[in-house]
Amino acid sequence: MNKQNDSKQGRCFPQTRRRFFKTAGGAALGAAFIGALPNRNVGGTKPLVKVGLIGCGGRGTGAARDCLEAAKVLNVDLRFNGMADVFEDRLSRSRDSLNALGISVPESRCFLGFDAYQNVMASDSDIVILATPPNYRPKHFQAAVAARKHVFMEKPVAVDPVGCRAIMESGRAAAKANLSVVAGTQRRHELNYRAVAKAVSEGVVGKILGGTIHFCLGGGGIGLKTGRIPDWEWMIRRWGGWCELSGDHIVEQHVHSIDVMNWFLGSHPVSCVSFGERARRNGGNMYDFFSTDYEFPDGVHIHSMCRQIPGCWDRIGQFFRGEDGIVDLTGLVAADRFYVGGADLNSKVSIPKLEGNKNSYTQEHVNLLESVLQGKAINEAQNIAESTMAAIMGRISAYTGQMVTWEQMMTSDFTCTPSAADFENGSVKMPPEYAPIPGGLS
Repeated sequence: MNKQNDSKQGRCFPQTRRRFFKTAGGAALGAAFIGALPNRNVGGTKPLVKVGLIGCGGRGTGAARDCLEAAKVLNVDLRFNGMADVFEDRLSRSRDSLNALGISVPESRCFLGFDAYQNVMASDSDIVILATPPNYRPKHFQAAVAARKHVFMEKPVAVDPVGCRAIMESGRAAAKANLSVVAGTQRRHELNYRAVAKAVSEGVVGKILGGTIHFCLGGGGIGLKTGRIPDWEWMIRRWGGWCELSGDHIVEQHVHSIDVMNWFLGSHPVSCVSFGERARRNGGNMYDFFSTDYEFPDGVHIHSMCRQIPGCWDRIGQFFRGEDGIVDLTGLVAADRFYVGGADLNSKVSIPKLEGNKNSYTQEHVNLLESVLQGKAINEAQNIAESTMAAIMGRISAYTGQMVTWEQMMTSDFTCTPSAADFENGSVKMPPEYAPIPGGLS
């Protein structure tokens, strides 16, 4: 594994408004790669699908388990023939976890280092799971499409505008190559959400006129750096506390509710105004809360609220008011918490139940495996890229104190540093452990 040095300092918010609003000159990734579906072998009477895992932390290992469960649902022989991570301890724990489930991954197919993902891409895996910190997602997704791999990629998929546009470009290349791409925004696969979304699209409450979305939970800081641990290692092991690696919690966590917002409105916001603050968190450089006013076409406004402060009121959910009724999606996926009906709250609409797995984390992998086996590609790259971009809009507006438009996001060349490339080439210096203060940028 390559050692890192401390020679470059960066931040994940514009040092000046001029830097962010500058017109981009080249966000495209280059020519699309077009090819056939990966070969699928057959073992016995079961179809065989080979999977590679890139990022062996808690979420990556969890996604691997979900994929295994989906294979059981479909009676598919699933094998993991490649694993990659920066840290040996995380890779070993993940490998042991898979071994405990009856999946043996040879040591010769376990790779360490920032470039270890290339070994998995070079394997004969049909599907790769991308579960590293979001900073790396655009680079790894581009490599997966170039290697003709189907992809499951965790949300969010970028931390800056350039990264989001790179995901869109790779998504278009994946579509041309007939490759399936599923994102970790599992609510799009959750049966109750899908049923309500279908009813709303068919006009059960009329045109949506406004609403609110929430992702308010406990949480907090990562602690201040101590000891002689290298900057690069401190940041990656505590990536959830750094905007440069996670995008801040409005991007890393609240993207779920933002994705539901875009999904139900059938569009992305055209602009937003946001504010937030760091009140209690220590360590890292993120905010504790964000409050954002998203404006959609036709003057529709959605209020977005997310917070990570323990001991406060919690709510995860989405509420939309239509011309003829309301939709209340409070309470994650509990069917009895949904309400769709008239504005007087006395005329609840019966939503037909859809068939499928009740565990949406399993269902998203069921959908992916089915698409690969049937040769009918599904592609969620554009959806998750737009939802991630909308979340980043809210963050940048709060950090700068300015209105941010979708058009600006689609042309800005602003990127967060240290970048994935900085980690790979060993030029990482930890940013200052304080959050941005809006209003003072020239």
